[in-house]
Amino acid sequence: MMKIMTRRCSQTCTQTRTHARIHNCIRAITLGSALTLACSAGSLSMAATELPLQNSPASMSASNLAAWPAIQSAIRKDPAMEAKIAAIVAGMTLEQKIGQMTQPEIKSITPDDVRQYYLGSVLNGGGSWPDRNNKHGTAADWVALADQYHAASMATDMTVRIPVIWGIDAIHGHSNVYGATLFPHNIGLGAAHNPQLAGQIGRAMGKAVRATGIAWVFGPTLAVVRDDRWGRTYESFSEDGALVRQYAGEYVKGLQGAFNDDGNVVATAKHFMGDGGTDQGKDRGINLSTNAQMLNIHAQGYMTALAAGAQTVMASFHSWNDQAAGASYGKIHGSKALLTDVLKEKMGFDGFVISDWDAIGEVPGCRTDSCPQAINAGVDMIMVPDAWKAFIANTIAQVRAGDIPIARIDDAVTRIIRVKLRAGLFGKKPSENSYAGKQDALEDRPLARQAVRESLVLLKNDASVLPLARNGKSNRKILVVGKTADNIGNQTGGWSLTWQGTDNSNADFPNADSILACIRDAVGAANVDFSIDASGVDVSRYDAVIAVIGETPYAEMFGDIGPAGSLRHSSRFPEDLAVLQAVAGKGKPVVTVFVSGRPLYVNDLLNLSDSFVAAWLPGTEGKGVADVLFRAADGTVAHDFKGTLSFSWPRSVCQTSLNFDEPNYSPLFKIGYGLNYSGSAKVAKHGKLGKLDSKYPSGGCGVTNAYPVFNQADRATYPLYVLSGNEQQAVGADLNRVLTMPGISVQTSQVNTQQDAKLLTWSSAGKIETQVEARVEARVEARVEARGASGKAIPAYASKDGALTFDTIVVTAPASSVSLSMHCGKACEASLDMTDSFRRLAGKKEKQTIKIPLSCFIAKGIKLENIDIPFSLSTSAAFSLAITNIQIIGGAAKDQDALTCAELK
Repeated sequence: MMKIMTRRCSQTCTQTRTHARIHNCIRAITLGSALTLACSAGSLSMAATELPLQNSPASMSASNLAAWPAIQSAIRKDPAMEAKIAAIVAGMTLEQKIGQMTQPEIKSITPDDVRQYYLGSVLNGGGSWPDRNNKHGTAADWVALADQYHAASMATDMTVRIPVIWGIDAIHGHSNVYGATLFPHNIGLGAAHNPQLAGQIGRAMGKAVRATGIAWVFGPTLAVVRDDRWGRTYESFSEDGALVRQYAGEYVKGLQGAFNDDGNVVATAKHFMGDGGTDQGKDRGINLSTNAQMLNIHAQGYMTALAAGAQTVMASFHSWNDQAAGASYGKIHGSKALLTDVLKEKMGFDGFVISDWDAIGEVPGCRTDSCPQAINAGVDMIMVPDAWKAFIANTIAQVRAGDIPIARIDDAVTRIIRVKLRAGLFGKKPSENSYAGKQDALEDRPLARQAVRESLVLLKNDASVLPLARNGKSNRKILVVGKTADNIGNQTGGWSLTWQGTDNSNADFPNADSILACIRDAVGAANVDFSIDASGVDVSRYDAVIAVIGETPYAEMFGDIGPAGSLRHSSRFPEDLAVLQAVAGKGKPVVTVFVSGRPLYVNDLLNLSDSFVAAWLPGTEGKGVADVLFRAADGTVAHDFKGTLSFSWPRSVCQTSLNFDEPNYSPLFKIGYGLNYSGSAKVAKHGKLGKLDSKYPSGGCGVTNAYPVFNQADRATYPLYVLSGNEQQAVGADLNRVLTMPGISVQTSQVNTQQDAKLLTWSSAGKIETQVEARVEARVEARVEARGASGKAIPAYASKDGALTFDTIVVTAPASSVSLSMHCGKACEASLDMTDSFRRLAGKKEKQTIKIPLSCFIAKGIKLENIDIPFSLSTSAAFSLAITNIQIIGGAAKDQDALTCAELK
């Protein structure tokens, strides 16, 4: 029987805080009327398992529902408008109503589809542009397509034509558009502790979005992140719901205003609700909060966002299991208790609920093209990027069959039209906005530079090394090292031109400065040398070293640190430790600028640094970093450090979760920590941090039997390569790339979740002429393999009764033999014949999981102590499959659906 441990309210309310800006545990806020949020129970210690249910997933107990407040929106219902909406809805056919509820992706539709199917909305995902092959499109290019969609929506046969609305992920600026200013991600803005600054950024973003003809932003993100292993931690302002609450309303006001300015856009409060509190920080996982914790921690941003008038709310992918109450609400997208009973009825939200990307497909019993459960639960507009035609047909049939009440459809369409009317979309095409097509409206560099300055947190400054002097007569020499110093892609992070922020170069950011460029500007290019790895550099020649290091870009799913990993930065990015080891201890001060999307275990890096700055993901304005690192030309402190931690900083590799209001709180740096200068030329003296314990246990922070090879949740230990004849190419991180080589092509696909897979297509055309005169042809054998830089031992937890597993959808059966091999160094490999197995799976639309016992490879001579290629798939004739989630799982060889060695010849 599971033991559930809680803390008493009195213990929570007596929990001390480390900085004045964080309020007491019993919080009162005013949202049109006084609202008091009572003290909640503390953390639960439990596993993510189910308890017997006392309440149906479709309902919430009366006592729990009563705790949720009514919120008065700044945007009130207008009786005349409501009458107009009712008349419009009454004159619509069922097909027109379902069209209004449907949101495809721009890659999957034409403007005429908007007309023909009465589509209410379109979106472009991260890394999707008007010209899918050109991410350098101008504001005018975007407006041109927006006008085409709008014109199509005005050319329908509806009695009252309803304008289409285009939605976009503008995450930290208009982040999908070439030339736009990219601000610090939310984690940096939270460290600034300046909600009004966030409001200014919201206003700047609104103008930039309107410049491209778009009127709807999927933001702000209001997650309160409680486990920093989550790959979306940087999208959160803080681990403290009170601070998120302060930011949410200001951000929404900045974006939406009162819909009386051409720079206003529709805002989205997301992801409703509790996405930052999943067990072990797993994206799309299970939140185990009590009702009180959900309300007093995770709902806090929605209190002020809805009060400010946020017109749309995006549902979250994750599930909620309130084990203390015995109530599992399941996937939020299918939860009437949350989307209707809490959000719409109790909190009074009268805008519309939008689903996330294909998220309805994760509701039990649903597919990406069919989900009456989600619509009945309260989702009003459904984001169906690709399968939208089937979704429309299925939903129409479900309404006619009585599976979805027509009253629910009418309510959804009423809400959608209400938002479009409030936003002023009727009677005005996108190009008629005063900002439309104006390239300069994409930029606000001074504001971004200010935001960078205010977001930086000084964690260490032994011997007051900072601020560094600008060069006058002394001509001090500075050595800059590290992979991120001259990499704008790294400093902008995920959701930057592309979804994951990958496959970008400095040339993709024309209105930006790298940190290196700004250091050169500050002290003179002749006084700065740069070496990415400090190889062969004589450090004694320099007066100071600045190392700019950190994480590389990632976004949702790809950024999760799975159970096999830990918070230790150097385990995932050993090159950063190596570069500090190359320059430290040489008698010259080392200043480390750490660029990351979350707090991480960096004791080893701190020990090698005299000063250490948490720069988060600063965006395009590297000058904001240099402003604070260096004195003014006259020797005074021009810009002090203002940032303090909005997330606790770990002292050990597995200190998860780590939150200020939990028992046994003992971080390395507490929430609210941050050093600064004295504010004058004489810098305040700070006590030395001293040498930290940098020992760490082996293994990951979670309990797992899975060793990742290629998937989204863990950075690939074994990157994918394609080999054909004598050619070889890395698949790389560009999700838009279609890699084509003789006999094979590779492109992004989907098996489980958004863009999680690679579609491998072998063709019969992969031939080469071996003798020109005789025209003798030979087939090219092409293969895809996961290959590490060196051999690694498969850990015991994965190898014991282990199996090589992967998820797949076999599109076309193999025309010839297909081999799957594993390699353990030179002249050490074992190959299995997978032809029959793949032929049996051909044509099945649902995902299949293949499990191959490691014993089959061992029997053919493979040595698990030195695996450099755990997966290599090859054939020489036509064959196509999508593949993802390649891993080695302990115990899986005993599963009933595991293949046998006899089947694999």
